[in-house]
Amino acid sequence: MRRILLVAGLFALAVGLLWIGQGTGTLAWPRSSFMINQLQWAGYGAAMAGFGLVLIWQSNQ
Repeated sequence: MRRILLVAGLFALAVGLLWIGQGTGTLAWPRSSFMINQLQWAGYGAAMAGFGLVLIWQSNQ
């Protein structure tokens, strides 16, 4: 169970950081993404990254 939580947490953290980068316009990949320069996606990314950190923390308990 710990390994599943860790992998899921790392994945959620990576996706959240990608969404933050796209939402703020820092990361324009892929170029055709509808999320680029849309600040709402940066907020969603922050929530997803936070969720990932919680999962990672839970896997270490």
